[in-house]
Amino acid sequence: MTKTQDKLREIKISYKSDKGIYLSKSIVSSMDAYNYLKEFYSDEDICCQEQFVVLLLNRANKPIGAIPLFKGGLSSTIVDCKLIFATALKSLASAIIISHNHPSGSLTPSTEDKRITQKIKDGCYLLDLSLIDHVILSPDGNYLSFADEGIL
Repeated sequence: MTKTQDKLREIKISYKSDKGIYLSKSIVSSMDAYNYLKEFYSDEDICCQEQFVVLLLNRANKPIGAIPLFKGGLSSTIVDCKLIFATALKSLASAIIISHNHPSGSLTPSTEDKRITQKIKDGCYLLDLSLIDHVILSPDGNYLSFADEGIL
């Protein structure tokens, strides 16, 4: 190996805060979360492509921001938990709300929806993050909250 191959790459993590980044209103209900999250699902895509959006919250449950992390097909999307946690940690979030849409309009959580929610919940516990809710959105404007349904 040459000397350049022996060197490790430097990893740098940074955080930039702008004044006024937090909304004045805390997320206190699934309706609050839904109203914030629905803006991240386009009218064109919500009915034909599954998407996964993460809402990042501070300690007062005020949104830091939201990030559409994954897009899939008509009936599923691949979710990489490492990217969710990396984003939450880098943004200094204290809690997250995860969401995805069901293009079919069905609000019934699949077995995979429940499995990935539990996996994310377990990871949040280890990282001292709170998973507040998992919201499923449908194209007709309805939603299901895992927290409200008692399945979180």
